[in-house]
Amino acid sequence: MSDNVNLYQHQDFFVIKAKENGVHVIGLTRGTDTRFHHTEKLDKGEVMLAQFTEHTSAIKVRGKAVILTRHGVVDTSE
Repeated sequence: MSDNVNLYQHQDFFVIKAKENGVHVIGLTRGTDTRFHHTEKLDKGEVMLAQFTEHTSAIKVRGKAVILTRHGVVDTSE
């Protein structure tokens, strides 16, 4: 197992729960140029567990969803 896998294995996860069909979860890259590198589409009631990695520095959520982190809860419809 690589050191990077061990590094991210113990980091916090966050949860995204779709409140409507077609919620987009978009991963943005690290580095000098921020780019989209991964997209997932969630339908109502679907849940995605995610974490930041060596490749992902930000996540963009488009649509109505609830995002749960250890820092609190964000409801995108508010």
